[in-house]
Amino acid sequence: MALDSNENPDKSISKFESMLKTDDVYFFDAEDFEEIIHYYLNNGKISLGKKAIQIGLEQHPNSLELKLLRVEVLVFEDKYEEAGKLLDQLQNIDSHNEEIYIQRANIQSKQDNHPEAINLLLEALQLAEDNFDIHSLLGMEYLFMDDFEQAKRSFMKCVGLDESDYSSLYNVVYCFEFLEDFDGAIYYLNDYLERNPYCEVAWHQLGKMYYTKDMYQEALTAFDFAIISDDSFIGAYFEKGKVLEKLGKYNEAIENYETTISIEDPTSHAYLRIGRCHEKLGNNDLAKYYYYNTVHEDPLLDKGWLAITDFHFKIGNHEKALYYINKAINIDGENPTYWKRSAKIYAALKNFDEADFAYKQTVDLGNYEFDTWKNWADVLKNTGDYGSSIQVLVQGLEFYPENAELLFKLAGIYLKNGEVLNSKEKLAAAMQTDIDKLQLFEDEFPEFNKIKWLQTLVSEIKKAST
Repeated sequence: MALDSNENPDKSISKFESMLKTDDVYFFDAEDFEEIIHYYLNNGKISLGKKAIQIGLEQHPNSLELKLLRVEVLVFEDKYEEAGKLLDQLQNIDSHNEEIYIQRANIQSKQDNHPEAINLLLEALQLAEDNFDIHSLLGMEYLFMDDFEQAKRSFMKCVGLDESDYSSLYNVVYCFEFLEDFDGAIYYLNDYLERNPYCEVAWHQLGKMYYTKDMYQEALTAFDFAIISDDSFIGAYFEKGKVLEKLGKYNEAIENYETTISIEDPTSHAYLRIGRCHEKLGNNDLAKYYYYNTVHEDPLLDKGWLAITDFHFKIGNHEKALYYINKAINIDGENPTYWKRSAKIYAALKNFDEADFAYKQTVDLGNYEFDTWKNWADVLKNTGDYGSSIQVLVQGLEFYPENAELLFKLAGIYLKNGEVLNSKEKLAAAMQTDIDKLQLFEDEFPEFNKIKWLQTLVSEIKKAST
């Protein structure tokens, strides 16, 4: 039993699936098969898409479009050789079909041969009447090659062809950002808004560019226009709140963050920003409330755990701060920032053994910041383990070889450990690097200030530097 299918796509899909469940054979136009296949591929139903291609080619064995869809599936399944052979056959039939070049470009791209993919897309561009998709693909290939200037131009062409293509608009702004051409982005967005004055996306992006340049009043105006264009645009309220925070208008910032919560389900980021505003306003109970909600809403948001930990640390409640950072570590023990906070809290509690262990974890997990080495060395110095403190500072100087602060500290600890020659060497290096920081050494190690050789060394280096 053969039936025509001239109904809408949904009915075509229903009829196709009904055919698969029965012994009936329904006839579909080639265009119907294309719609059915696109539907399945776009929804990730690859096996059904392949089945539709098979039946489609049985009914329309000469359909170039159905064969190209078969190529698309073969490329998706990384069957490049088979796809290439089929493309060779199709090119012999129709050498001016841009889709053949697009699929060849897709194969090259998936094999990380992006320059060749670009060459093929440029060939497709010469053949295509509708070149929107090709410019978009070119933009992505240029992004793969970190050629942000060319990528920007390709995405600009997409926006020029379809000013409602917000995905390409975002990509244009992304390229401007990566190139750190914020003025260029501002000019481009203002020009776009001349033609599209009610585009909330463009106003939102313009506000973010102004924010990056610390042009807060201009940013506020842009976000206000985004909200006028779409009063349910959560991103505009959120970014406006950040600007108001920068201007110290914490109550107004809170209002905007609360608006995002009223429009959609609460987010941990909104709770976090509200908590910080209340902390700045001295509303400690409210700050705690929102910080608790932050970590409850998203236990994996490290900024939430750090905020609640830092809050308790600042008000002197070190035990509570330790409680929360330990909870964070139990959730994500591979986060070096958590361990660094833990070390800081243990040091404040004078639990230097635990602080030493936490700093070791911090470094083992890849945190090599200057203050990590400095504070870890201080912890070990406080335990009287001068040898280990020296090892930490020597390791830190591998990352910061000309840091006078580390050099002065190392010189002082060498003296405490009785290593006078090493101390002299590091003191000389430290003073030659930055003699103005000698005061740090004198303040930290006052017991050595009156050593005669030290006074002589200081005098000699001061003379040499004048």
